[in-house]
Amino acid sequence: MVLVGDSGRNGYLCAVKVYVVVDMADRTRQILGLLLTVVGVNVVGASPSLFVGSDTSWFEPPPWYPPEIVFPIAWTILFTLLGIVLWRLLRRRHRPGASLAIGLYVIQFVLNLAWTPVFFGLQRPDIAVVVIAVLLVAIVATMVAIRRVDRLGFWLLVPYLGWVAFATALNVAIAI
Repeated sequence: MVLVGDSGRNGYLCAVKVYVVVDMADRTRQILGLLLTVVGVNVVGASPSLFVGSDTSWFEPPPWYPPEIVFPIAWTILFTLLGIVLWRLLRRRHRPGASLAIGLYVIQFVLNLAWTPVFFGLQRPDIAVVVIAVLLVAIVATMVAIRRVDRLGFWLLVPYLGWVAFATALNVAIAI
């Protein structure tokens, strides 16, 4: 409720209710954009394993290797978080630093996509260690750039950084 002065005739204040009208069409577009971005990131993120597979029979896993079912669950959650981050970045694309953050996001995502064909397709864990190490650095750089544009986006990437750090340790253990 907002108090406003009368036109001066009687000197009394009048109470006027102010309502904010939410543009439902805009809200629907935002939700649809978020859903499409999340689904798109999940589809693109999962595509390398669809093409080259994820057969683990060719290497000896370390004793602390998680059960196979953990990987698709973890990656679905992580790609969903990555999709949310991308959507948030795109909505903030005109802010200072957003172009750099988006560019680094793309680089780390491409590196992420490259790891599966190297590790599983070529069955070269030694080369995959290099790819995942560069990916880890790219994720940190991406997070630093995103923090300047979207603090929530930064925090949404923390689980991804943790998982890729764990995957790096697994990759090194398999490579040696």
